[in-house]
Amino acid sequence: MANPDSYKPSAGEIPVEPGVYRFWDEREQVIYVGKAKSLRSRLSSYFQSPAALTAKTLTMVTTACRVDWTVVSNEREALQLEYQWIKEFAPRFNIKYRDDKSYPYLAVTLGERFPRPTVMRGNRKPGTRYFGPFAQAWAIRETVDILLRVFPVRSCAPGVFRQAERSGRPCLLAHIDRCSAPCVGRVTESEHRLIALRFCDFMAGGSQPIVDELTSKMNDAAQAQDYEGAARYRDDLGAVKKALEKSALVFSDKADADVFAMATGEVQSFISVFHIRQGRVRGQRSFAVERVEDLTESALLAAVVGQFYASGEMQVPPLILVPLALAQQADVEAVLAATRHASVEIRVPQRGQMKDFMETAQANALDAQRVGSLKRSVDLTARSSAMMELQEALGLPTVPYRIECIDISHTAGTNVVGSLVVFVDGLPAKDAYRSYGIRGEYGVGDPAAIQEVVARRFKSGVQDVVDMPDLLVVDGGPAQVAAAAAQIESLGLAVPVIGLAKRLEEVWRPGLPLPAILGRSSEALFLLQRLRDESHRSAIGLHRKRRSKAMLVSALDAVPGLGPVRRSALLAEFGSVRALQSASVEAIAAVRGISGNLAAVIKATLDVSPLEASMAEVTKKNVQN
Repeated sequence: MANPDSYKPSAGEIPVEPGVYRFWDEREQVIYVGKAKSLRSRLSSYFQSPAALTAKTLTMVTTACRVDWTVVSNEREALQLEYQWIKEFAPRFNIKYRDDKSYPYLAVTLGERFPRPTVMRGNRKPGTRYFGPFAQAWAIRETVDILLRVFPVRSCAPGVFRQAERSGRPCLLAHIDRCSAPCVGRVTESEHRLIALRFCDFMAGGSQPIVDELTSKMNDAAQAQDYEGAARYRDDLGAVKKALEKSALVFSDKADADVFAMATGEVQSFISVFHIRQGRVRGQRSFAVERVEDLTESALLAAVVGQFYASGEMQVPPLILVPLALAQQADVEAVLAATRHASVEIRVPQRGQMKDFMETAQANALDAQRVGSLKRSVDLTARSSAMMELQEALGLPTVPYRIECIDISHTAGTNVVGSLVVFVDGLPAKDAYRSYGIRGEYGVGDPAAIQEVVARRFKSGVQDVVDMPDLLVVDGGPAQVAAAAAQIESLGLAVPVIGLAKRLEEVWRPGLPLPAILGRSSEALFLLQRLRDESHRSAIGLHRKRRSKAMLVSALDAVPGLGPVRRSALLAEFGSVRALQSASVEAIAAVRGISGNLAAVIKATLDVSPLEASMAEVTKKNVQN
């Protein structure tokens, strides 16, 4: 632990203006980000007598080894910069917004020639209209499946669409009246776009005109004694009503709003968020917030609301409902308005439907707290026990808060890859995972590959390495451990290294002739197994991708006269070798740069796959023998 006096700035150094400050630890990691109306007043409060500090603040200032700051013009700019830095550095002593799930949206790709509805996550793409968020991706697919009866918009992937265009044969959806088949010209581009726009209007809340139109057509068909037509309109009307039933109408004024509710505890708070679009519930999610800062409920909720939209993945609605007024609420509104490029109102509902729904959201938050507290009491105890047990069993200098694990994967020495996975506080930190294509710089074999991964992971030396692990684990025995330890030592680092061998799950340490055996029921062994299995899964996945790519390239490499430019053109057009295999000679010849003769050669070569060719060769040899 550091003595705060060792890095305490003098009062004259600290400006009195508003700003944002960062505390750093000895690993050059940002461990806390804060904002202040007056930097001098706020920072001075951290360097009081230890007796005057709370336990959490004392732990933070003794973990840090330096502090810096940035002056801004006003508190609003400080709030915005604080959100950005928390998002960038994920400091361990700031509130931890634990919600690692991305939100699925129903997206309609209006920027494409023939728009299609699909599930999308992450950052928004231009030319695409989004609806949601939804609670689950399957709910989107179910809704689309229902509505395709009424709005038969194209829903297939680009490769399937191009294949249908080339062959002149539509897919099954066209045969069951769930697609208007623009791929074969059953509708024109403008007619299909009109269907897509009507689909969007319905999803945007314009359902009543669709219901009225279908009802009118059904009645007209019945009066004209076109009972089959009336039955079709009746079924369409039923599909529309079924889609509407998927989301409950909670606000009669068709408001767009997000509703936040909170249940607070000593260690964690639980947030429940409902997404209301056009007055209907589109999605709901609950998540935990680690209370590592000493914040009031008002300040805590303000931080959560700001960070919730800071990633840019979640669209900011015009109205945000909260159970209590936020700290610096006007500034939070201004920051969110800048993100939305329109005004944003944060309101505590006082009466009517919004107040009633806030009570529903609050009940969900309390339920999430009940379930989460039960899980945490088991999970946190087990993780803490595992890390302390590892420290004791292996004689580590510190509790292994951050553990990294390396695994190597290959097939008979080909397509060699290395994966590095990271666990922080006993949980996977997937944004810190790394993958390496092995170049063979240290020779062949798993130990040489491990040496290469270690060298590339720590290539800059201890003074420049960010996020130094407390423990490095390799998948393997003495040879792999020795290779990793030798490379660590050559880099001048002091990272403990161990290996976990699969045969008896024994733990190998460098320089020791015998392994350590952890109890089969020990939490420490369970943590190492989870880490090893995750690294193995990651390595296998990476290896399969590289192997598949190599197999595809080699299949086309076998075609005489086919160079890299035309090979790339074929893959861009057909998407895969399998699709190319099933294409006709005429379709292949339609690709730019491919002559009729070359198309025939490609077809003849790909008709016999590399696997079939090798099996035929084996069969031939067996017959000869």
